[in-house]
Amino acid sequence: MPKPSPRLRTDAAANRTRILDTARDVFATEGLGVPMSEIARRAGLGVATLYRRFPTKEALVAEAFAEQMGECAGMLDAALADPDPWRAFCRVLTEVCEMQARDRGFSKAFVTAFPHVTEFREMRERAERGFVELVRRAQAAGALRPDFDPADVVLVLLANGGVHAGTSQTTMDASRRLVAYLLQAFRAENTAPLPRPAALPLDAALT
Repeated sequence: MPKPSPRLRTDAAANRTRILDTARDVFATEGLGVPMSEIARRAGLGVATLYRRFPTKEALVAEAFAEQMGECAGMLDAALADPDPWRAFCRVLTEVCEMQARDRGFSKAFVTAFPHVTEFREMRERAERGFVELVRRAQAAGALRPDFDPADVVLVLLANGGVHAGTSQTTMDASRRLVAYLLQAFRAENTAPLPRPAALPLDAALT
């Protein structure tokens, strides 16, 4: 087989970049439900070109947010290296909620299971394990209320995901205030017993 010409390789790379840039923008503002055909149209390309690069929606979403998923996993690694468990817990919850308020596409991609995209799934599982360990450490240090359950992060994401305050800046301000309120409630001091935690899977935050 003859090798593709440099022009063809350049065009293919440009098309791939255009598809991913368009997908990130669309997913961030409209969520993951936008059809592949609509993404192709907005990218100015044919549907066949899109499917040659990304044969499934799952593959497109995973590739579009691969860098952010890596950053999220790295953020948890950095938090686990922090000698102050409560500070690390607060940092992670604050940054995850800021990511959700800033880019709803990524937040939905993060909590969606991608069984056929191995690398994305592994990074998500690594992030989940890291958060469970952060909770354990903060509770062991006596800083985080003992009845906080890792599944409670889904409640936080559900609440934070409901913050729509007109402009993006107002939404971010409202999200930060909500998280600050919640973090005060999560402190171990002066707590009263809570009802039992809900058995919520991570993808419940998609609703």
